[in-house]
Formats: sequence, structure tokens, C-alpha cells
Amino acid sequence: MKYETVDQYHEALDDIYRQVCDTLRAEINRHLPNAENKIWHAHPVWFLDGNPIVGYSRLKNCVRLLFWSGQSFRAPGLEKEGTFKAAEKRYTSPAEINKDDLERWLTEARTVQWDYKNLVKKKGKLERLDVS
Repeated sequence: MKYETVDQYHEALDDIYRQVCDTLRAEINRHLPNAENKIWHAHPVWFLDGNPIVGYSRLKNCVRLLFWSGQSFRAPGLEKEGTFKAAEKRYTSPAEINKDDLERWLTEARTVQWDYKNLVKKKGKLERLDVS
């Protein structure tokens, strides 16, 4: 199904997963107030200067929170995802969300970034951004 807004995405979720996504959305918006939020590749994603930072998606039995540069974070608790620098955390209920951990990850996400925005232009070469 194609969603045009994050609200539409949330409305289509089962109650427990909507609660997880509502909690994640509120915390992401609180800690990344200047980030652009939109549906990207069918899921809610937040961007800083056009670069994807964090997003989540409903999987078969959980909600996956994904940080595009998460493998480079110092704060523990994320699992490697994919072949680039992304890392994830999976949730099956809102009670599993540790807001202190989430705040640490979101704080790092502001300054620890890899240049996903230009990945295609650079023919798959991922470079670290100097974001201070």
C-alpha cells in the first residue's frame, strides 16, 4: 500500500504497532526538531540536509527502527543492518522502547552521518560527513 503521509502510515497499523510508531515518532520529533519528515520508500523517514538519518518500518512481527549511520554510533544497543553503515533496533511493544537509549542514538544521529544523499552519484562509495 502507498502512503502519502506519516499519519496515513500510522492509521493503517494494528493498535500495538501504532503505539510503537507513535512513541518513536514523538521522540524523534522531540530530539530532531529541525529534521524533515516524510514517507520515503513507503516508510516514515527523517532527514537532515537531505540526508536520511532515522526511520521505522512495520515488519512481519515487529517495528524496525533504523539509523542510517548507526554502526558508527558510540552508544550501544543497535544491531548491524545491511552492507553499509546502518543499524537497527526492533520493537514488538511500546514498553520495550528505552527512551534514554533512544535519546542517545538520536543525539549521535545529528553529528555522526554518512553521505547517503549522494551515494548513487558517487557510484556506491559512502563517505563520512563532517557535521559539527
